[in-house]
Amino acid sequence: MSRRFIFSSESVGEGHPDKVCDTISDAILDACLKQDKNSRVACETFAKSHTVIVGGEITIPNLPEGTSLESVVPINILVRDTVREIGYVHDDDVFHADRIDIQNIITNQSADISQGVDQSEAEGKGHAEQGAGDQGLMFGFACDETPELMPAPIMFAHRLGRELTRIRKSGECGWLRPDAKSQVSVIYEDNKPIGISNVVISTQHAADAKHSEIKEFCIENVIRKVLPGSLMNGTTEFLINPTGRFVVGGPQGDTGLTGRKIIVDSYGGMGRHGGGAFSGKDPSKVDRSAAYMARWVAKNVVAAGLASRCEIQFAYAIGHPQPVSVHINTFMTATVDEEAIEKAVKSIFSFKPADIVQQLDLLRPIYSKTTNYGHFGKDDPDITWERTDKTEELKRAAR
Repeated sequence: MSRRFIFSSESVGEGHPDKVCDTISDAILDACLKQDKNSRVACETFAKSHTVIVGGEITIPNLPEGTSLESVVPINILVRDTVREIGYVHDDDVFHADRIDIQNIITNQSADISQGVDQSEAEGKGHAEQGAGDQGLMFGFACDETPELMPAPIMFAHRLGRELTRIRKSGECGWLRPDAKSQVSVIYEDNKPIGISNVVISTQHAADAKHSEIKEFCIENVIRKVLPGSLMNGTTEFLINPTGRFVVGGPQGDTGLTGRKIIVDSYGGMGRHGGGAFSGKDPSKVDRSAAYMARWVAKNVVAAGLASRCEIQFAYAIGHPQPVSVHINTFMTATVDEEAIEKAVKSIFSFKPADIVQQLDLLRPIYSKTTNYGHFGKDDPDITWERTDKTEELKRAAR
């Protein structure tokens, strides 16, 4: 019997207060990696009204004695430049790149954590390998609904956000402001997208913009431009700025914090998430690197035709070099025995933290490219976890 259901996913724009914080944290991470690829970074950002607080733990190895972090990674300049690039530069912005108050409460990484992550022996550690930067579980997911091998609802929501940002930064529409959210509800039948039932866009705007103008523009110049016309019809509902007004936005209207948009960052709720945020963390933190690794594996399984949906879970113990578990679920879509897929995956990929970093070439300042519109499904040579370069090996190994 066929089953019909609706599944919704949301995305947020670069000017959303949480994404402002993610973007600042990843900009600082990239600056540290440019200074030293072995930097240890766990950078958190808080934003409200005209205040930005940057905290966390950062250690840059081999700094000359007496050299401060600020002298090689100028936090205040990075924060202002990031906010300016996002677009908070209007005269009426309370949260304005040139007027925000910045507080820096960054310290060094804990020595207790460092000894567990370093490739060296330590009392009680039991080995000299690089261990996981924390305990936790990470998921990767892929499906054949879109060319990116991502779920349709989250990819559609990201497309809307990207187009809004492109239009705003191009200057084509003077009343658009940085804060925005999008949401798409997709109709499924037999687990295949067959329609779009509802589209929501909430975009910050200048005070003199009329709601009728905003609504018509978003429907005709954004929604109809980027979403598949074949999935929309006369019953598709468009909800544009449904409160009627969205002038006060960004950190003026709502508090921002790094790591609160983890479902936007991953699979829009269709694939599970282990709970660890990505932004502001160097790749010794498996919250980030193992989630990227899991996406790489899941995407290659689907690209190889071994399943039309695949989810993989890893779990780690802090300081330990091997995952404590690896599990694959193909949701009964596998074209070969699921155990054969899991065996093939384990024979081809290594899930040790040091090996993940090496396989995906993660010690590079690439992370600002990941921050907005999802960490997965992007076509960029620096986003190595989106490669489908292991498909032939998987096909042979899973026979």
